[in-house]
Amino acid sequence: MIFMNNIHKEIKIPLWIVRGIAVLVFLVTGMLQAQQDAQYTQYMYNTVSVNPAYAGSRGQMSIAALYRAQWVGLEGAPTTQTLNAHSPIGYRGVGLGVSIVNDKIGPTSETNFDVDFSYTVWTSTEGRLSFGLKASANLLDVRFSELNQFTTDPNLQQNIDNRFSPNIGAGVYYHTQKFYAGLSVPRFLQTAHFDASSLSTAKEQMNFYFITGYVWDLNPNLKFKPTILTKLVQGAPLQVDLSANFMLVDKFIVGAAYRWDAAFSGMLGFNISNKFLIGLAYDREVTELGNAAFNDGSFEVILRYDFIHTKDNLKSPRFF
Repeated sequence: MIFMNNIHKEIKIPLWIVRGIAVLVFLVTGMLQAQQDAQYTQYMYNTVSVNPAYAGSRGQMSIAALYRAQWVGLEGAPTTQTLNAHSPIGYRGVGLGVSIVNDKIGPTSETNFDVDFSYTVWTSTEGRLSFGLKASANLLDVRFSELNQFTTDPNLQQNIDNRFSPNIGAGVYYHTQKFYAGLSVPRFLQTAHFDASSLSTAKEQMNFYFITGYVWDLNPNLKFKPTILTKLVQGAPLQVDLSANFMLVDKFIVGAAYRWDAAFSGMLGFNISNKFLIGLAYDREVTELGNAAFNDGSFEVILRYDFIHTKDNLKSPRFF
């Protein structure tokens, strides 16, 4: 960045200082507002992360791994790693799942260990209604020492290491062969991570989710699926994600998404087999941050594997 003083002399500010200040401003602002759960563009392939009632709904064990790098090029920008597995248990409508989510931003790192339980009842020939519970353990690390180059505030001299807090959540999920909808609150407890004497009193606020989608068979070789994800959390703007995906010959997936007042996204997917899916997404911000020279957008990749039994090998891949 270049600024001009009164005598028109150029003063060059090193880029690492600009980036560091931007991260600091972002962190302080974020600490004063409500904390939010990790953000996903490919939420339609990662539903169990936001709704425990989804556990076991795919009809067999399913394992997924997701990596997201947000605002690539901005030092200290968010990154998220997610690993989850879930499966129906027996023939009594019970599903179980486990997941690990690691979310990093600047000097802050949070790791959630989740266990999901679901119970499903048949409501019609095709309809199924599931109720889910989530139990979570959260570990928080804040390396205030990384900010010492910007401040000497005594409240920012001692790091927070592996601060533990438990939580619980719940959700409900309904689906047929073509339609699904769900409501959930993954974490009910509003845990305060900092003492009253600290610089901030950020809390882990409740995040309310609504998700829905429908699959249209446009012809024997082409499916169309629009989806909506809405997230509401106190102290933050309402988030609405709108997406549309097309699946060709049950193999190739292409789509686009729009996060309200935030970003446009492009998505690609490929079913390597009826068991194995790979998905890619790229986000471009529509805010001022998106126009920054050091922001190359956000990238996301997901791998999902379904352990389909041999007798089911001929069925088409699930689109949700």
